[in-house]
Amino acid sequence: MTDENAKRNRKTALIFSGLAIGMVGMSFAAVPAYRAFCQVTGWNGTTQRAEAGADEVLERPVTVRFDATVGDGLSWRFKPEQVSQTLHIGETGLAFFEAENLSSRPVTGRASFNVTPSKAGIYFKKIECFCFTEQTLQPGEAVSMPVTYFVDPEIAKDSNLDDVQTITLAYTFFPWEDADAGSGGGSAAE
Repeated sequence: MTDENAKRNRKTALIFSGLAIGMVGMSFAAVPAYRAFCQVTGWNGTTQRAEAGADEVLERPVTVRFDATVGDGLSWRFKPEQVSQTLHIGETGLAFFEAENLSSRPVTGRASFNVTPSKAGIYFKKIECFCFTEQTLQPGEAVSMPVTYFVDPEIAKDSNLDDVQTITLAYTFFPWEDADAGSGGGSAAE
């Protein structure tokens, strides 16, 4: 093999190694980037956070339905305390979810969430929510967890949402493996 061929082979190996490292790095960045995109755009039913309630309340009513599930590996019972609430757009609602640790040891979970129809996600605002942080329940402990929310009056200006009369707010609790590490990391969606 000539020196020129050896140089070309090294250059090719470096390029492919760089591509492989770049692809691995991008795969780790994909989840946070997707999460940020969903939070900004409401894509896939991702709700938004708000510091305070809406400045105005419209006459248009909307029914908010509640759904709760538990992911594999979490020995909890989790359910909404109410099936639905009907509010006027812009009105602040307060709903409660009940969680109970069915195991004989402390268990930490974290809730992911979305709304359907997903096109309403950008207008569904949460002021306070148990889903903003992980929750640790002691053996047999049952808690009532609140979520304070409203549907942004800006929804009335979006003709694509004129047909939305019902929005379902759904949560799924998953085991929180980082609880022991004390990392306090993020959820799938916030």
